[in-house]
Amino acid sequence: MGVSKQSVHQAKQRQLAFDRELDLLVILADELKEEHPGCGVEKMYYTLQPQFIGRDKFCEIFLSLGYGVKRMRNYTKTTVQGTIHYSNLIEGVIVTRPFQVIQSDITYFRLNDVHYYMVFIIDVYTRLIVGYNVGNHLRAEANARALKMALDRMDYSPWELIHHSDKGSQYSSRLYEDMLENAGIHPSMGNTAWENPYAERINGIIKNEFLKHWEIKDLKQLCKKTDQAVHYYNSKRKHRAFKMRYTPEEFYHKQLTLDQESRPKVRIYANDKPMSALNPDTKVLNPHKGAGGIYCPWKIDEC
Repeated sequence: MGVSKQSVHQAKQRQLAFDRELDLLVILADELKEEHPGCGVEKMYYTLQPQFIGRDKFCEIFLSLGYGVKRMRNYTKTTVQGTIHYSNLIEGVIVTRPFQVIQSDITYFRLNDVHYYMVFIIDVYTRLIVGYNVGNHLRAEANARALKMALDRMDYSPWELIHHSDKGSQYSSRLYEDMLENAGIHPSMGNTAWENPYAERINGIIKNEFLKHWEIKDLKQLCKKTDQAVHYYNSKRKHRAFKMRYTPEEFYHKQLTLDQESRPKVRIYANDKPMSALNPDTKVLNPHKGAGGIYCPWKIDEC
């Protein structure tokens, strides 16, 4: 057939070497799935970073091996609107540093026919989960515990941080308002889910990529597994916002080494329109109580 014995032998050796590498990669993939059970095959590729195989071939093989993920949806409403509403202060804003805008939301987790509730607070710039809480009620105390954790972890300047949420009554409670006021944080609220996208997204990631794939027996174990999921998300899960190069923690530490002009910028969309569709005037936030406000130069740079 015009093929030498040497070529056949070399092809056989290459295939055997590939099979050995693939066997080891499957072991690593199984270990990854233990920590991050809802990890899709493409994200698996960027996490494992195998050198002997390309992304498309990796996805093809591991999908055929059954490593694909079935997405799960949340249909339960957790927002009960309060009587006090705040303006949306982040619409059309450019975020240029960590802890300039944080977002928060409440979601639920059904376990043994009982609903438990989770609160997450995420930094828009770094995508770090800075605060969270798991409990069996929807009272404002749960949100306050998540905020207390965030305040302990963030290095921010008073009155230079905006807290954005939906119009849930927990966020307009006297307890929560007082905490924001005492910490020097401006409250901001949106009317719809897409006005709180970072918080909504993190709800789905923690539940659908982690918690729903584990066997969880009770509230105590749910709290422990949530701790595990948040730690993995912050420190090990490569993020699309950073072009699959960094985890939120890695990106946070990287941007600390850059001067202000060199740091990437994150665009927050307004009314479901990109920044370029809006008035290109400088966006200046000057929230209540005569604060100096936050200056955001209007640029079309992306993270």
